[in-house]
Amino acid sequence: MPEPLFRLDDFGVAFDGQPVVTSLSLSVARGETLAIVGESGSGKSVSALGAIDLLPGNAEVSGGRWLEGTSLSSLDKREWNALRGNRVGFVFQEPMTSLNPLHRIGRQIGETLRLHQGLRGHAARRRARELLEQVKLPRVDELLDAWPHQLSGGQRQRVMIAMAIANNPAFLIADEPTTALDVTVQQEILALLRELRDTRGMGMLFISHDLNLVRRFAERVCVMRAGRIEEIGPVEQIFAHPQSDYTKALIAAEPEGRPAPVTDAQPLLSAQRLAVSFPRPRSGLFKRPPPPIEAVKPMDLTIAPGETLGIVGESGSGKTTLASAIMRLVPSQGGITLGHTPLGTLSGNALRRQRHRFQMVFQDPYGALSPRMSVFDIVSEGLRFHHPELDAADVSTRVHQTLMEVGLPVSCAARYPHEFSGGQRQRIAVARALILEPELLVLDEPTSALDRTVQKQLIALLRDVQARRRLSYLFISHDLAVVRAMAHRVMVLKEGEVVEHGDCLEVLSSPRHAYTRALIDAAHLTSVVA
Repeated sequence: MPEPLFRLDDFGVAFDGQPVVTSLSLSVARGETLAIVGESGSGKSVSALGAIDLLPGNAEVSGGRWLEGTSLSSLDKREWNALRGNRVGFVFQEPMTSLNPLHRIGRQIGETLRLHQGLRGHAARRRARELLEQVKLPRVDELLDAWPHQLSGGQRQRVMIAMAIANNPAFLIADEPTTALDVTVQQEILALLRELRDTRGMGMLFISHDLNLVRRFAERVCVMRAGRIEEIGPVEQIFAHPQSDYTKALIAAEPEGRPAPVTDAQPLLSAQRLAVSFPRPRSGLFKRPPPPIEAVKPMDLTIAPGETLGIVGESGSGKTTLASAIMRLVPSQGGITLGHTPLGTLSGNALRRQRHRFQMVFQDPYGALSPRMSVFDIVSEGLRFHHPELDAADVSTRVHQTLMEVGLPVSCAARYPHEFSGGQRQRIAVARALILEPELLVLDEPTSALDRTVQKQLIALLRDVQARRRLSYLFISHDLAVVRAMAHRVMVLKEGEVVEHGDCLEVLSSPRHAYTRALIDAAHLTSVVA
């Protein structure tokens, strides 16, 4: 057998003396993709970060690490800096937090070229342009001068890949590189990674909680649980004949079930000719301003009490902008009515007094929760604003009741967001919204960063809360399996326009529009069962 490109032998990680990864042994060959799967907290990302010395100072790493036959265990800081970004590339899960918001894209790619190849000025820009073309980004000259916030999620992820391959690495680590992307962009990113791997002969460590992606992308898979390997082997063997009960549970953890039927046809929320547009910058001082960008074209929608309207579409289709307009977070045209209250005409204090009736749960609970506030303060903040008449004992009682309702122990109230897993943080975000007893909850990709088993638990929680409170949901997701388990009706957006709308099961089983069919095909959605 040839020497593997990358190898871990009896590898372990401990934080402050507490082991979190133990006895991890694996290898990756040139041109091969090894996937690591497991629940949140299983040690997937910690293992990858520890393997290339990117863990904080309180981490202790043990065991053997080899790259191209060279031991990595004795490298000093200077040697690690020379290795990372050069022979080892890393694609992080969330490109928006990995890219520097204060630097343009061209400068950020140029930085790694300067550090490892000594390229500067025009030579660095020319190489950066070539890299953006290799990852199949359009209008590369515009993108080189763009800021990270001006790019879509898929474009930012391609920029991260361009930076990771800038110095022709032999080994690439991709940590959840498609988590926040819609299904069609996921397919494009995976096809790009596969092409780069094959043309460059790279070995790849692919970390993901999406077993469907792993099945289609990797040659071998390593299943981790609580910092240990449950089983490892060829993808076909693991998926067809799993030996571990844990692996069987992961494979079976697809979103299932349906929401309770809607009994009230009278709409709670209605929007008429709702539209959002953003002005384009002038190209010259005396030139006429160009026409605005139509992010959401005029559309109508209604949601009844206890009903879930699912919103699906590719990145840039207008899903989040639509949600922001309904939440009155961006200016919009048209009418928005909640119950008998015209929200579109309210502003200032009048709007703030109504906000307890419609709340939002964001995609990234870690970014949405203040790291400086305890869970108690996070959950109670809105309650204390909207109900100043409550005394400390009443507030404490309401917080504890809400935490228990979302499946969290009362004891967690004194802790901080960084002490919780992704699924637990999302439950905290849901509790923060529910404590105000809203009528409408806007959920923007609430399960995208969660593994399948935690997704399943959160979906069950949301359906249970909806049935008990007759809550209405506007549910945005790129995961059609999750939408199928949550939504009564579904609205498909493309470039800010509704291309299909109807009963969720009917649309997903018999789509009329070619775009909807393309989304379903890209999602590899299994047969719909009513």
